[in-house]
Amino acid sequence: MKVIKRDGRTVDYDRNKILVAIRKANAEVDQFEKVSDDAIDGIVAGIEGMRRDTMQVEDIQDIIEQKLMAAGKFMLAKKYIIYRYTRELVRKANTTDDSIMSLIQNSNKDVMEENSNKNAYVASTQRDLIAGEVSKDLTKRVLLPEKITKAHEEGAIHFHDMDYFIQPIFNCCLINIGDILDNGTVMNGKLIESPKSFQVACTVTTQVIAAVASSQYGGQSVDTIHLGKYLRKSAEKFRARYLEKFGDKMDAELIEQMVNERIRDELRSGVQTIQYQINTLMTTNGQSPFVTLFLCLRPDDEYIEENAMIIEEILRQRLEGIKNKKGVYVTPAFPKLVYVLDEFNNLSGGKYDYITKLAVECSAKRMYPDYISAKKMREIEDGNVFSPMGCRSFLSPWYNKEGKAQFEGRFNQGVVSLNLPQIGILAKGNMEEFWQLLEQRLSLCFEALMCRHRALEKVTSDVSPIHWQYGAIARLQPGESIDPLLHGGYSTISLGYIGLYEVTKLMTGQSQTEPEGEEFAKKLMNRLRAATDTWKAETNIGFALYGTPAESLCYRFAEIDRQTFGDIEDITDKGYYTNSYHVDVREKIDAFDKFAFEAQFQKISQGGCISYVEIPNMQNNIPALEELVKYIYDNIMYAEFNTKSDFCHECEFDGEIIINEEGEWECPNCGNKDHEKMNVTRRTCGYLGENFWNVGKTKEIGSRVLHI
Repeated sequence: MKVIKRDGRTVDYDRNKILVAIRKANAEVDQFEKVSDDAIDGIVAGIEGMRRDTMQVEDIQDIIEQKLMAAGKFMLAKKYIIYRYTRELVRKANTTDDSIMSLIQNSNKDVMEENSNKNAYVASTQRDLIAGEVSKDLTKRVLLPEKITKAHEEGAIHFHDMDYFIQPIFNCCLINIGDILDNGTVMNGKLIESPKSFQVACTVTTQVIAAVASSQYGGQSVDTIHLGKYLRKSAEKFRARYLEKFGDKMDAELIEQMVNERIRDELRSGVQTIQYQINTLMTTNGQSPFVTLFLCLRPDDEYIEENAMIIEEILRQRLEGIKNKKGVYVTPAFPKLVYVLDEFNNLSGGKYDYITKLAVECSAKRMYPDYISAKKMREIEDGNVFSPMGCRSFLSPWYNKEGKAQFEGRFNQGVVSLNLPQIGILAKGNMEEFWQLLEQRLSLCFEALMCRHRALEKVTSDVSPIHWQYGAIARLQPGESIDPLLHGGYSTISLGYIGLYEVTKLMTGQSQTEPEGEEFAKKLMNRLRAATDTWKAETNIGFALYGTPAESLCYRFAEIDRQTFGDIEDITDKGYYTNSYHVDVREKIDAFDKFAFEAQFQKISQGGCISYVEIPNMQNNIPALEELVKYIYDNIMYAEFNTKSDFCHECEFDGEIIINEEGEWECPNCGNKDHEKMNVTRRTCGYLGENFWNVGKTKEIGSRVLHI
C-alpha cells in the first residue's frame, strides 16, 4: 500500500509509524483507558485488511479515531486527537526552511527550473524565489481553505502563481501604451511627458514595460500601432530642420532623400532600443520583462505606412538575432511577437505581403512570430481584432460608455486549472460517475477562483501607481479602490484545463480526432465553457475558459497521477499530459488537418487558445512554410510553429549546422565537428503531409546521413 502525505508526496506504507503514534497516546492515559498491544495490532490489521492501493494519511488517522471511540476508549481517542493536532501544528509551524535552504544551495530543482526565464543562481533571482517560497507557505497554511490546498497538492486542480498570492497584484495585461505616450505618465515620482520623437517613444515604452512587469506576476502586451505617430513626428522634425537649413540651397527631392535616410537610422535605433532594453533590463522578480509585441496593420490607421516600416524593422532585427556573451547571434526569448494576417498581407497578392514573407522567414529561423488571423478572429470576437495578453490569454470584448470596444488597459485577475485526466482515471469509464466528479471539481475551481478575486477586492490604486494612477491600466486617484475594474467584465479571471486528449481516451477509448472521441470532447469543452458563462452571469465577474500554455503543468499533473495511480498506458506512462484541447503530438495527423481540427475548440475556449504544429528545420524551404501561413489565415484564429534549430554548444550558435565536403556535420560559425558538442535537428524536404510526423528516421546517402 502507498500512503499519500499532506504535501502530496506518495510514500511506502509503514505500520510502525501507526503503532508508535497509538502507543504514545496510550502511555498518557489511566490504566483502565489503555488498550492492549493486541488491540493496537488489531486496529492496524483492520487498516491493512482494507487492501487499498493508496490511502490518504488523514483517512488512516480518521479510522484509528473511529475504532478507539467504538471501543469506548474516549480519553485515549482524545489523547490521540491531541497528539495528531500537535503534530499538525509542528508541521505548520514552518514548512519553508528546507525549500529555502535548498534554493540557496542550488539543489531545489523544482523551483529553480519552474521558470526558464529566471536564472536561479544569481542573488537577485534567489531573493524573489525565496520570497515566493514564503508566499506559497502562507498561502497553503493560512490564506486558502484547506480543501483547496489539498486539491492543489493532490493535483486535482492547480492554483497558479501561489508564490505571489500574498501580494495584491494580478496576472497579465494589455498595457494602454497609447494613453501613456499621448498623455504622459509618472515613474518613480518623475513626470514623463509625451515624446517628441520615435527614439524617445521607444525608450519610454521599454521603461513603462519594466515598471509594469515589476508590479505584476504575468506577462504584458504592447500594440506597436501607437508608435507610428512618433515616427512621423521624427520625420516632420527632420524635414523642418533641413528645410530651414538647406531650403534655399537644395531641391525638395534631395531634402526628402535626406529625411528618409535619417528616419531609417532613427527607425533602426528605436527598434534596437526596444530589443536591447527588454533583453537587458531586469524586473524586481529577477527576469527580463515577459512582454509581447502585437504587430498589426489596420486599414483605418492614418499612420499605416509608418507602422508598416516599424513592423518590418522589428522582424528584420529579430531575424538577425541578438549577440550572446560570445558574440554569436542567437534567438532572444523576448519580446515575443504576434503578427496579424489580414486581407492585404495574407500572401495572396496584397500590398503588404512583403512583410508577411519576412515574418515567415523569421519563423523558419527564429520561431517567431505567432500568427493571428484577423478574418477568423472577427468571426469569433464580435468583429474585433486585438492582442492576447502576455500570458497568451484573451480578454472578452468590453464596450465603454461610447459603445466602443476597449482592450488596452485591461487585465486578468488570475488562473486556476483543472486536471481533466484525473477525473477520467477516477471515473474508470463510468460516464455518470465522470460527469458527477466533473461538477464537484468545477465547484472547487469556482471557489478557488473566487479566492483570487477576493484577494484583489478593497485594493487601492496606491499599490502600483504605474498601473492604476498613471495610465498602464487606469488613471485613478490616490487611495481610490480598483473594485470597479474587477467587475462587469472589464477584467477576466480564468478557468484553465489540461489533458482533453487523455480524458477522452480514458472515457471513450478513442482520441478526440475519432468520431466518438470528438463527440465526447466537444461535449466536455462546452460544459467547461457553460460553467464559466454561468459564473459570469451570476457574479458579474469576467470568468473565461482559458486553454493555458502552461507546459510545466502538463508534467506536474501527469507526475502526480503517475505516483498515485501508477503507469496507465498512453495516459500517465508518457510523463506528460497534452496541453488544453491540443491533439497529442504522436497522433498521425498532418499540420493542416491539425489546425483545422483544433479551430473548433478555439471558438469555445475564447479566454485563451493557441494551436501549434511542430515543424522540422524549414530554413531551406520557406515556400512550404508560406503555404501553412496562408492556411492559418483561412482556417484558424491563433497559431504558432514549434521548431528546433541546430545548436553548437561550443560557441552557442543556433543557426543551421552544415554538412561539409567530407560529409561531416560542421558548425559554420566556429568550425566545431564534435558531435558531442552539437545538436543537429532533422532535415526535411518541406512536405507537410501525413508523413510530416514520422520523424527520426535516417537514410544513408553516400557518406552523408539525411535526417527525415
